Amino acid sequence: MSGQELAGRAALQALKFGAEIAVARSVRRLDCERRPYVVELSNGESVKARAVIIASGVQYRKPESTGLERFEGVGVYYAATPMERQLCRDEDVIIIGGGNSAGQAAVFLARNVRSVLILVRGRGLADTMSRYLISRIEQTPNVTVRPFRKVVGVEGKEQLERVRIQDVRTGETQTLSIRHVFVMTGANPNTAWLRGCVALDEKGFVRTGTDLRRDDLVRWPLVRAPYVLETSAPGVLAVGDVRSGSTKWVAGAVGEGSASIQLVHRILAE
Repeated sequence: MSGQELAGRAALQALKFGAEIAVARSVRRLDCERRPYVVELSNGESVKARAVIIASGVQYRKPESTGLERFEGVGVYYAATPMERQLCRDEDVIIIGGGNSAGQAAVFLARNVRSVLILVRGRGLADTMSRYLISRIEQTPNVTVRPFRKVVGVEGKEQLERVRIQDVRTGETQTLSIRHVFVMTGANPNTAWLRGCVALDEKGFVRTGTDLRRDDLVRWPLVRAPYVLETSAPGVLAVGDVRSGSTKWVAGAVGEGSASIQLVHRILAE
């Protein structure tokens, strides 16, 4: 089952049980100064809640000053799904990044494309990618890893046509005829709207449960300790990619989401 199918079925189940889904609404701020909490929306409206589950995920990190944003969706992608693989059939592709997501994308795309070129700014994959993925890549003949390389420019009219890459050691550049680039350089948490409300780690992810430090709980008003998915604000939970220390996998996010509902019932009964 694809992620889209899973999300669709989850939304249908939520509607079946009476949940209200507000489409095209973004949250500007969470007011944690009083309870019930107040969720302030970008359109000026607000929602009060005795419990809040934060599942705002992450935003893909984009290389700076490359022009890649011009071709998002028409040659530049941030995920490798069956749709993108079909678009790239029998063509050459570039993957930017040296983490597990880049390795998984390379192995997945290699079945359909002519060649996969992985660009890594460091010396190789050993420091950032799981050994089993490195082995898979080494055993895939149409995948090549180019260390100490980065994208410094892109060209094209309506669609991406050429990519300029640079050797970070020598400064030498090379232009390649490439129509498909996959950016797999990690992500930043969507937590700007939470600052000043709940404790965040040094990278901006939400701290929960035993990851909360003593300083984070100075204003904790309850006798009990925070639950495993609970933030530094009682009744506010965080699940999925946005949570500090979480496993960045769909299965992990689904499991945490289910567990958080049980915790909400416990919190509301207190």
